[in-house]
Amino acid sequence: MGPGLIVPPIFTPIPPAIHPCHVEADVLTAAWAETYRIGSEKLRARLVSQAIGTFSARILPEGREEVVSLLADFILWLFGVDDGHCEEGELGRRPGELAAELHRLLRVAQNPEVPMLGDDPLAAGLRDLRLRVDRYGTPGQAARWVDALREYFFSVVWEASHRRAGTVPDLNDYTLMRIYDGATTVVLPMLEIGHGYELQPHERDRTAVRAAAEMASFIITWDNDIFSYHKEKKEKSATGYYLNVLRVLEEHEGMTPEQALDVAISQRDRVMCLYMRLTEALAAQGSPQLRQYLRTLGSFIRGAQDWGVTSVRYTTPDDPANMPAHFRDTPVDGSEEPLDIPAIGWWWNLLAPGGDAHAAPRLHRAAQN
Repeated sequence: MGPGLIVPPIFTPIPPAIHPCHVEADVLTAAWAETYRIGSEKLRARLVSQAIGTFSARILPEGREEVVSLLADFILWLFGVDDGHCEEGELGRRPGELAAELHRLLRVAQNPEVPMLGDDPLAAGLRDLRLRVDRYGTPGQAARWVDALREYFFSVVWEASHRRAGTVPDLNDYTLMRIYDGATTVVLPMLEIGHGYELQPHERDRTAVRAAAEMASFIITWDNDIFSYHKEKKEKSATGYYLNVLRVLEEHEGMTPEQALDVAISQRDRVMCLYMRLTEALAAQGSPQLRQYLRTLGSFIRGAQDWGVTSVRYTTPDDPANMPAHFRDTPVDGSEEPLDIPAIGWWWNLLAPGGDAHAAPRLHRAAQN
């Protein structure tokens, strides 16, 4: 985190959980990465040391083992794209060429049989992933997974344009981009596939349910920015560019790293508090499938937290980051006031004001449609 900057315990009201297959998942994902030669040898060796199978096992602690393995392979593949193409590769500073390459990959995801990128390891891995999505999921879930990949690809091209120009987006633009470029939304279809159900469109597409998923993405990516700041700043000092909410706050608000850390923690705490109130209201009136979806969203949040403070991806043992040894059970900032970020400020309109503070929260009428 830079000299003297220490990450304090982070608020989480969600209990930890992990699938009993987590050790095997790490072994299988390392073997998958070798089979498909994901990334350079150096990058692949780094990725297989980062307990990505364990991360997947935390996201789906009660899921089907074969989908825990599928999700782990997919997460490793995403790091192969992000670390290999976007962060460390030449395409990361050439948004036009990056867009073209990602569109070719997207075509492979849409139809694994297309005769494109025949010698590309990432394309070969993606073909395998798509076939397994088809095997364990529904056609609708496969379509949503491809759509989410498109959103993710679009956002990393946007980030590449900033990397090329050496510019730092403002907080509103960064927040909007981070919901997608953190590769959280591409995991959402896997939450359903992992438990063998399909959430019906009238529930998944409700404004409040979509907002709950966006809040989960915000919390996961803000936590990731907090936990990875030390790694990012250290690694990118050589290239002169890294993008992180702390840097956004430093650049646009004139904050010190310590002040930016405090503000980022306050922001994620307020969203976490809203997320818990909203998901409680949704679960009270939702189907069993929606309740399962919301539980697994919570596992995703907590799993990312537990993995973030323990994986060598972020703890960087050769130059240790000052990570918290535990979590806290109360927020630093429990305010119910909206964050002054237009892209997400509307989230706070979803819950009806007033009522018994001890009763289940009530959804605003518009959010129920």
